[in-house]
Amino acid sequence: MKSVTRSLRILEAVAHHQPVTVGELTKLFGLPKSTVQRTLVSLSEAGWLRANGRDTTRWEIGARVLAVRPAALQGSSLFAAAREPMIRLRDALNETIHLSVPDALQCMVVVDRVDCAHAVRTYYAIGDTSPLHATATGRAILAHLPPTDVDELVAHRLERYSDATPVDPAELRAELKRVRTDGYALNRNQYRPDVCAIAAPVLDEDGTPLASVAVSMPDSRYDADRLPEWGRLVADTASGISDRRLGA
Repeated sequence: MKSVTRSLRILEAVAHHQPVTVGELTKLFGLPKSTVQRTLVSLSEAGWLRANGRDTTRWEIGARVLAVRPAALQGSSLFAAAREPMIRLRDALNETIHLSVPDALQCMVVVDRVDCAHAVRTYYAIGDTSPLHATATGRAILAHLPPTDVDELVAHRLERYSDATPVDPAELRAELKRVRTDGYALNRNQYRPDVCAIAAPVLDEDGTPLASVAVSMPDSRYDADRLPEWGRLVADTASGISDRRLGA
């Protein structure tokens, strides 16, 4: 059991400090470097950890953690509160509805989806991840995080996924201000080509963003004239999920 406890502690440390090196974990736990390395390799072989794509000497959380997390959340009060409002929003708009949660500042993770009736529609699998700065779901979260968290995110180079991706820190901060004013975030071809999404945050009682609910559609069905209407419906749905979760 000692080795299991050690593995879990190292897994948690990687999640908190990722991407992290063997040397950094060795100092953190006061363990021999060989012990830490063996644990990391074992967790990697099981899919819980992976080497960072840009620096293979650093470790980060693997796909298995991200896949298990949505399954765990399905029994949560958030999941239970969100399902019916998501179905109602899908019925009102006949577009795909997603519920996503943040994995710290690393990414957004899709935890639930309600499909529309269109033959051509957007699709995200449960457990799919996406960057915060390039998506409506992510920016809905970022807009309600402390400024220090936004500072931490923009301190690293923001990846560009299309010509429209907001990668300039000043541009991103201006966009987050607009999200707070309007109550919803818009992503038009900023992450995936020809895909648009409108998202709003699900807030805890203290204003902490727990999740984002979003409607997504092919760009061919996006209508800028209807954005205020769609944005209001998504924001009302997110607010309703918050209220249901808190028992209001």
